[in-house]
Amino acid sequence: MQSISARWDRAAACLAGRRGEGLALLLTRIALAGVFWRSGQSKLVEDSWFAISPSTYFLFETEYSAVPLPPAFAAVMATIAEHVFPILLVLGLGTRLAALALLGMTMVIQIFVYPEAWWSVHLLWVAMAAILISRGAGMFSLDALLGARLRA
Repeated sequence: MQSISARWDRAAACLAGRRGEGLALLLTRIALAGVFWRSGQSKLVEDSWFAISPSTYFLFETEYSAVPLPPAFAAVMATIAEHVFPILLVLGLGTRLAALALLGMTMVIQIFVYPEAWWSVHLLWVAMAAILISRGAGMFSLDALLGARLRA
């Protein structure tokens, strides 16, 4: 029994260390980025580099009409944000800022578009963004690399 307990303690210490935290933060960055990247991709014309689809503009004029911005502007800004901030998260560059921006988008979606989705979806997005805002990108990131260079 003591052997199992000792192994468990070693595994827990390894996971709680810098590498374990870095891996957990990397996975959190990828998970949050994936949600918004896929949403951003759905707003583009298929097989285009970055042409916003007519259906995206239609959605912002109808289903997302409660968002307090002009629909055409909101469609463009949301599409750009859903591409730029996920890339930054995956790279771990400006992680806290990117996570804060996606948290803001989540709250706009929650308040103005899908208020019934808090428990099913948005709470998870908020939790991931909050972790990244509070902890940063972790050791497997450009933020860590740049920080080490600046300290040296």
